[in-house]
Amino acid sequence: MQHIQQQALSGIRVLDLGEIMQAPVAAQVLGDLGAEVIKVERGVNGDMLRGLDRDSLEAGRPGAYFAAVNRNKRSIALNLKSTEGKDILHQLLAETDVLIHSYRTAAVERLGLTYDDLQERYPRIVYGTATGFGETGPYAHKAGQDMLAQALSGMARSCGDPSISAYVHPVPMVDYASGMALAQGILAALFERERSGRGQKVSVNLFDTALSLQTLESASLLMDRRETNWVTDWYSGIFETTDGLLLVLGLFRENPLQLACKALGIDDLSVQPSFASPQLQAANKEAANAVLRPLIARLSTTGAAELFDGVDLLCAPLLTLQEALDHPQTRHNGTLVDVEVEGVRTTRLIGSPVTLSRTPAQVRRGVPAVGEHSDEILHELGVSESRVQTWRSKEVIR
Repeated sequence: MQHIQQQALSGIRVLDLGEIMQAPVAAQVLGDLGAEVIKVERGVNGDMLRGLDRDSLEAGRPGAYFAAVNRNKRSIALNLKSTEGKDILHQLLAETDVLIHSYRTAAVERLGLTYDDLQERYPRIVYGTATGFGETGPYAHKAGQDMLAQALSGMARSCGDPSISAYVHPVPMVDYASGMALAQGILAALFERERSGRGQKVSVNLFDTALSLQTLESASLLMDRRETNWVTDWYSGIFETTDGLLLVLGLFRENPLQLACKALGIDDLSVQPSFASPQLQAANKEAANAVLRPLIARLSTTGAAELFDGVDLLCAPLLTLQEALDHPQTRHNGTLVDVEVEGVRTTRLIGSPVTLSRTPAQVRRGVPAVGEHSDEILHELGVSESRVQTWRSKEVIR
């Protein structure tokens, strides 16, 4: 791991009470940028995400899911239902700039950790909350999850293929996006605090994030009562090659079919009445692609891409995730970083997508085991070793 003495968020302390992905993503973003992040985990088993990766657990390895969103953090395991656990949390809050949690309203009220509970006692704290559907309203009581947000937001019904009525995407993109949005809001609140000296509450939810990911599509509906479908509205095609698949897109080109024909060295199909405009090329693309498919099928993916690149027609190979991780551009960008996981293995993981020229994101510490730093953190608070062991015997800490 590389170490940089000063990063963009050096000196900022974050308490991460989040679980699963949405809130932990936000905390990891801040940690990558230099913030000191203390992950507060509940009970013996900690964050529920640790137990969801069954393959890793059965093989006796630390969970890959948890590792993906919890680097650059220390872990303290607290029983927040106990008086002592709450007291420890408040000692940490007294030295904290940012609190992040993903509790539903009823749970955070029971714990006495609402923003109203804390803002007078800790006026400079930036309070970040991540929920499924919002803290108030008809769905506030419901547990949130990425796929539920896709379903409720209409995203799962906008799969692009008219032959498929619904498609829930297996990549938890709403969780990722909502975590990024929360980090963005927290950074804005920290910046404003430099002027006012006061913290504020920052809230995100999966439902709003899923809708915001459809901003263009929503504008089309709200302004023109028209549905936008990037697959059917423009000429495109997925073509088999000798060694893979190639996506060809006609976006941003006046006559994409003409360019495709030029690339393949055949007569221009766009002179035919059924392909005379971009709209007709989109509507009748299956007929056009039936002509192109056998020609492209004789080419390698790289060879076909070079032909289309030569006429400035958008294209890209359809890679598997493993192929993307092994891609030369991935290596060039330094996308993968070495991360130590629970002190027992070092692996390559996706790093920060943000590049800063003077104070870049860094992996300063790995992914913690449950309560790995409980003693260390408590000693920093001035707690004696005997008191630490007493609390451990009473299951206040792990």
